[in-house]
Amino acid sequence: MTETLAAVLLGFFAAGYLVLGGADIGVGMMLPFLGRGAGERRRVVAAIVPFFLAHEVWLVATAGLLIGAFPGLEARLFPGLFPLIVALVAGWIVRDVGLWARTQVAHVACDVAVTAGSWAVAGAWGWILAGLLTGVTDAVAGGAGVTLIAVAVVALFAVHGLAFARLRLTGRPLERARALTGGAGDRATFAVTAVLLAVLVVAAGARIGLSGSAADDATLRLLVPAVVVALPLLLIGQVATWRVFRHRVGAGQPGES
Repeated sequence: MTETLAAVLLGFFAAGYLVLGGADIGVGMMLPFLGRGAGERRRVVAAIVPFFLAHEVWLVATAGLLIGAFPGLEARLFPGLFPLIVALVAGWIVRDVGLWARTQVAHVACDVAVTAGSWAVAGAWGWILAGLLTGVTDAVAGGAGVTLIAVAVVALFAVHGLAFARLRLTGRPLERARALTGGAGDRATFAVTAVLLAVLVVAAGARIGLSGSAADDATLRLLVPAVVVALPLLLIGQVATWRVFRHRVGAGQPGES
């Protein structure tokens, strides 16, 4: 029972990261399209700056639970996927440095860092998920099928970012986001892409097989209750962040820089 709950929590955190963190990753990927001038790009960056650190907490929680509750799976995944993990972390650092610098300095190099880092993170996740979906957990997967799945996942990140931009932006950037994502409502579009990303996590989890990779009962009985206690705090913080920064970012609004 404890092992099952740990698996459910792991899937929940992983899905939470892809849905929430994938939103600002996707916006970063589409920054040059959404923001055609310096002012518009500043607004696009301002739309994700209040969220990206809170969203990354979900990834930290996922990694911590994976290492603590499923050391056998971690021992299979990390060595084999090490090149992709390095690319993921490198892209993550470049993207975050670009976001931090962009709030202080309006320089094109910051925008390049945000965009390139976001594409690197999305590409790494796309390749990782493609491998997991094809049942490869101990090496970097290859082949035409893996490539197609990876491209589809990267495209989903981009569309998810556009859907998030529809919730956060106004003016021409908003019109551009809507032009590429159809005529459905803004919230409905985001809900659809969010569900698709969550389904990816469930599908990948079903393929990797957690049986036999869990920690001992004593470790799980200590770790799982601690995670269950901390989970409401994470959810409250996430809801509070979204509520405080619920207003769209428009020209001349606070937080635009």
